[in-house]
Amino acid sequence: MVYNLAILIYDLLAHVAALFGNKKARLLVRGHRAVWATLSERLDPAARYIWFHAASLGEFEQGRPLMERIRAEHPEYKLLLTFFSPSGYEVRKGYEGADIVCYLPFDRPPHVRRFLRTVRPAMAFFIKYEFWKNYLDALHRHGVPTYSVSSIFRPNQVFFKPYSRNYSRVLGNFERLFVQNDDSRRLLSTIGIDRVTVVGDTRFDRVLQIYEARRPLPLVEAFKGETTTLVAGSSWAPDEDLFIEYFNTHPQLKLIIAPHVIGEAHLTEILSKLRRPAVRYTEATEDSVRAADCLIVDCFGLLSSIYRYGELAYIGGGFGVGIHNTLEAAVYGIPVIFGPNHTRFREATGLIAAGGAFAITGQADLTTLIDRLTTDPALLSHAGHSAGQYVAGHAGATDRVMSAVFPSANS
Repeated sequence: MVYNLAILIYDLLAHVAALFGNKKARLLVRGHRAVWATLSERLDPAARYIWFHAASLGEFEQGRPLMERIRAEHPEYKLLLTFFSPSGYEVRKGYEGADIVCYLPFDRPPHVRRFLRTVRPAMAFFIKYEFWKNYLDALHRHGVPTYSVSSIFRPNQVFFKPYSRNYSRVLGNFERLFVQNDDSRRLLSTIGIDRVTVVGDTRFDRVLQIYEARRPLPLVEAFKGETTTLVAGSSWAPDEDLFIEYFNTHPQLKLIIAPHVIGEAHLTEILSKLRRPAVRYTEATEDSVRAADCLIVDCFGLLSSIYRYGELAYIGGGFGVGIHNTLEAAVYGIPVIFGPNHTRFREATGLIAAGGAFAITGQADLTTLIDRLTTDPALLSHAGHSAGQYVAGHAGATDRVMSAVFPSANS
């Protein structure tokens, strides 16, 4: 009752926020209204669907290698992909790897009954932190094999609190939980959940896919030339204050900035901090990039390919809510730098332990570190190699999930 009341309140608050002009809430409410029409128009009643659910864009990227393997190896199924957050759906609503992409209706019993009666999934995959109780209970009652993929568990989560033993039973609905590490397996065993397999994190498989699909960027190549280049990805203002200060006083280094927020106000702020020639990517020509020392990437979709042009990378967010994707840079075999808010990111701590990443706390740290890396070729090479090896050494989670879910096809 408490859970259902909380979901109902969440639903109502989203509608109220939408009425008062909250953009994210408006997209959410509008998307939920469109779900039934989307399913009615696009669902093939004769097909068998495998349902993937991802909260947002990051979880989608984790599930993507598995979706694409199933699509390639099991054409007897069609794929349904649902999102909870507009930040995932709005970016990937045109994803061609799924037959249908839509929002997941709020986890209220009437919605659950209608959704499952409409879709009739043959199996379901929930990515990482998705544990919607009513959906999972109903899937279990209907005998639909349901899996949790790339999930990770920590002692402070609600499942392991003495007051929430009833809610923790929701985890028993999974046919199997494919977790990232052995700590999660041991923790789940303390509450009686033993259908658990440690497979690792499918994000490593995804960044290797991205690496294989990397594309040449002639403008970036012309900009770089033969000069040592720092690529700063997903940066915020506190990050930019640090690496731009270093860049301004070190003419032997070039800089590529791909900020997290691409808006005119932020781009103007970045330009105001620079003391060396800069050019925006959307305005660049081969002549102008060769004359510039800083390239500002003011469009989306290029960062994962741009890292290949750096000798080292700075990942933003470590002076805010948390760092962004470190693996997209590390896969290229270059050392990675980020701020202090990284400890809850397993891949970041793993990269540091492997010698492929470095955490800084301020300007002095950054200056000392980049000076060391750019003046000691052996250190730079060793750190980069360690980063690349860390990514390659943690790949294979998708293979392990496929072997467990489709054993006869992988025997």
